[in-house]
Amino acid sequence: MIDKSKRLDEVKYEIRGPVFEMARQMEAAGKTITRLNIGNTGPFGYALPGYITDALSENLEKAQGYADTRGLTAARKSILAQARDRGIRVTSPDNVIMGNGVSELIQMVLAALLNEGDEVLLPTPDYPLWTAATTLSSGVPVHYLCDSENGWQPVLADIEAKITPRTRALVLINPNNPTGAVYSPEVLKSVVEIAGRHGLLLFSDEIYDSILFEGAKHYSTASFTGEYPCITFGGMSKNFMMPGFRCGWMIISGNTDPLADFIEGITKLAGMRLCANVLPQYAVPVALSQPSPMVAMSQPGGRLERQRRICLDFIENTEGLSSVLPKGAFYMFPKIDLQAFGYADDFELAIDMLQTTSVLIVQGTGFNWTGEAHFRIAFLPEADELEAALSKVKARLDSRREAIAAGIPVLSEVLIA
Repeated sequence: MIDKSKRLDEVKYEIRGPVFEMARQMEAAGKTITRLNIGNTGPFGYALPGYITDALSENLEKAQGYADTRGLTAARKSILAQARDRGIRVTSPDNVIMGNGVSELIQMVLAALLNEGDEVLLPTPDYPLWTAATTLSSGVPVHYLCDSENGWQPVLADIEAKITPRTRALVLINPNNPTGAVYSPEVLKSVVEIAGRHGLLLFSDEIYDSILFEGAKHYSTASFTGEYPCITFGGMSKNFMMPGFRCGWMIISGNTDPLADFIEGITKLAGMRLCANVLPQYAVPVALSQPSPMVAMSQPGGRLERQRRICLDFIENTEGLSSVLPKGAFYMFPKIDLQAFGYADDFELAIDMLQTTSVLIVQGTGFNWTGEAHFRIAFLPEADELEAALSKVKARLDSRREAIAAGIPVLSEVLIA
């Protein structure tokens, strides 16, 4: 027997965890699964804009060789220009580093920063890759609360209370995945002040920054940091519907002198992977020269706004569910009264939904949330498909709730051991 590394024992990524694996097995057996579990635009008819496909096809021959470790100069210059337009103090395109999606860059910066036992402050609920990558880098994830009663904004007092001498960095995810929260300027300024007072490196994951609803406005954390160092993450996967092309970036802003050794570490890791995927980098300048197509989709009457409304109607019309309305990204994070439906926990909920309705969701604990039970819906399918899937979920929940109310025992299907 060849065992996996012990470093992986505590690493979890439930978005592609046991429930996901069961869904794959069901699909292999011929079952059609509606995947509401992941932010993947590819299967749901989100077509790339013509100017992006033109840029890709026109530069195919140029993209056959390795690029600079940091990325194509033209791509990095366009990202630099956009960052400056947003009030971010970044001095050089050398402070922009391209990656194979933000996921790679998250793992890279944490590997470059952390020694064994170093702590990283992360939101709960969070995008679980941050927690997993912290653990994989021998760090300790420490979760600060976000408050559902206040639109899932970070709880500043909880952040402050959890800082210790081992805390190295503070992570913001804005717009947030899974809650869809968009953080207020007041909260961002306060977080920046806390980080500065305690000498923490700020990481701001802003991959959904163009997907906003009901007039919500996104502010980059780094626009409030001035000369204080901050690393901002963005990319093409969500705003330009290119998740399969794996094109992300990080922007190192503010005074980089105190980060010289850390940046050397990032550069070493970037060099070890030779370069980021070259072809999509040719599309970055033309893409950033105009608004993301997601902007129109998020407006009243737009595709994403219609799908968001379908999710809200489902929640409002299902007794035992409630939700904070998301202001950004394309996720809903409903709260569920497990007792009313006879579920032991949110994992049983996710398994039962998959096996009885063929709808794949993610349990709230998969986002390192330990409060009242929640689950996440990615509202990416077209309105008809989404409505049909949620109708099946509602029927299943209603039948269980009515049985429980009548004193009739309910059982879930076979669970994963």
